[in-house]
Amino acid sequence: MAVQVASTQNTPILRVDPKKFTLWLFIVSIVMIFASMTSAYVVKRSDGNWLNFDLPEAFLYTTFIIVLSSATMQWAYLSAKKDAISNLNIGLVITLILSIAFLIGQFYSWSQLVGRDVYFVGNAAGSFIYVLTGLHGFHLISGIIFLIIVLISALNYKVHSKKMLLIEMCSTYWHFLGGLWVYLYLFLSLYN
Repeated sequence: MAVQVASTQNTPILRVDPKKFTLWLFIVSIVMIFASMTSAYVVKRSDGNWLNFDLPEAFLYTTFIIVLSSATMQWAYLSAKKDAISNLNIGLVITLILSIAFLIGQFYSWSQLVGRDVYFVGNAAGSFIYVLTGLHGFHLISGIIFLIIVLISALNYKVHSKKMLLIEMCSTYWHFLGGLWVYLYLFLSLYN
């Protein structure tokens, strides 16, 4: 996030792009939501009456998928900086495909949970896992919508080395979503 300093009568003024600032506020609010949810998880787990179960194996696969999608998004971003438009488009399409694969994997994870008699209703352990993964999935869907907007712009040659704002913001949000999922996966693995 670039900060420009302008001087008017020897008084520095900090300027941040308002769209980037809004994105960062949105990210901070998501961090606060997940911090409170994982804190509540720890507190509720210590109360007792906690259903113990193995996490779905699909969570591990979706973790690899989202990390890979973060790498392809970074490739698309770097391609845009170099005006490698075909690589930019390929990177965005691969990221989109991987993100859909992630959502399918998450849905499959829920079916694995049901197969283990872990439901949304009945025990707080099940409720928390569905809410945490579902909330992340919701934010990933918003990321997919953003990704599609960037892809359409890139296909119309509106994303390149001189117009980077859209892909900068999208890649920032995408990397955040990937990091958030890795955090959730590690948290659920350690505290399950």
